Amino acid sequence: MYEAITIKDIAKALGLSTSTISRALRGSHEISQETKRMVMEYAEQFNYRPNPIALSLKERRSRSIGVVVCEIANTFFSQAINGIESIAYNRGYHVIISQSHESYEREVVNVEHLSSRSVDGLLVSLSAETDRIDHFKKLHEKGLPIVFFDRVTDEIETHKVVVDNFKGAYDAVQHLINAGFKKIAHLTSSSHLYISRERLNGYKAALVDNNISVNDDYIKYCNHGGMIIGEVENAIKELMQLKNRPDAIFCAGDRLMLSALSSLKALDIKVPADVGLVGFTNSPLVELIEPSLTAIKQPAFEMGQIATELLIKLIESKRPVTEFETIPLQTELCIRNSTKNIHAEKSGKVKKAVL
Repeated sequence: MYEAITIKDIAKALGLSTSTISRALRGSHEISQETKRMVMEYAEQFNYRPNPIALSLKERRSRSIGVVVCEIANTFFSQAINGIESIAYNRGYHVIISQSHESYEREVVNVEHLSSRSVDGLLVSLSAETDRIDHFKKLHEKGLPIVFFDRVTDEIETHKVVVDNFKGAYDAVQHLINAGFKKIAHLTSSSHLYISRERLNGYKAALVDNNISVNDDYIKYCNHGGMIIGEVENAIKELMQLKNRPDAIFCAGDRLMLSALSSLKALDIKVPADVGLVGFTNSPLVELIEPSLTAIKQPAFEMGQIATELLIKLIESKRPVTEFETIPLQTELCIRNSTKNIHAEKSGKVKKAVL
């Protein structure tokens, strides 16, 4: 029967003390980078996993991290969770995942449940409905470590990991303008979400910088981020019924873009011949469906890793932490067929993209 290797096994194999191995696995500053690299490589090669029961008894912690997201089926969050687990399990922490399904009430219940299970900390991405965060404030004031990622709040002073939403949106809209589109609509989620505000600001800035007026009729809010299909269908119908209807749509989220494409097809409006389409999504489907979708991709896996590292530092800190970071990561614009402006190409009005 296979037996998992222990710290003693690693120490014997590498000719080091068990205390050195233990500190190297914890990332201690007392251990050299070369030694830490050697230990981590050996541990990974032989699938070393810390004993969570022994650790929890020794340190009086549950060795578990609670994760609060809107939906695991969302490719961005599934990738972020993979990043979270890749760090947490190697550091001896279990991960407990909960889904809000964009519901404030469900988020509150989930957070109460996680805290009742004595998790050592929380990794949080807020739901679309969350416009007050008292449930997090209470736990934070009691000393529970919390790190926010992607959908963050300014009301709690802690570590946050985000992408440059403004630039991602700006790049997407600038690409549409370079492709020859001029009447660009924006489909977004609830207005109180940090990411919604930043992406809206990026959208507006790109228009203004290109001497295109911001048309409020072109901005549509879907308060559940596309999880309620009827919201997206109504928004698309309203846009397409405008007398001066848009020739392109920039979507602020994964479900919003896929639902927008479905709604446009239902109305027999062709993408990109009638309307160009671009949005934020990490879904691999964007390359497979017809047309392939131009998208702003986020480093979700890396975001999950960084957020987890920051949370574990808070959990394991021997002293109160008073200085916090907001870490911005860069997005990537992946250009595909949904923003190919055939009419502009024929008239020679397509500009070379400069991002």
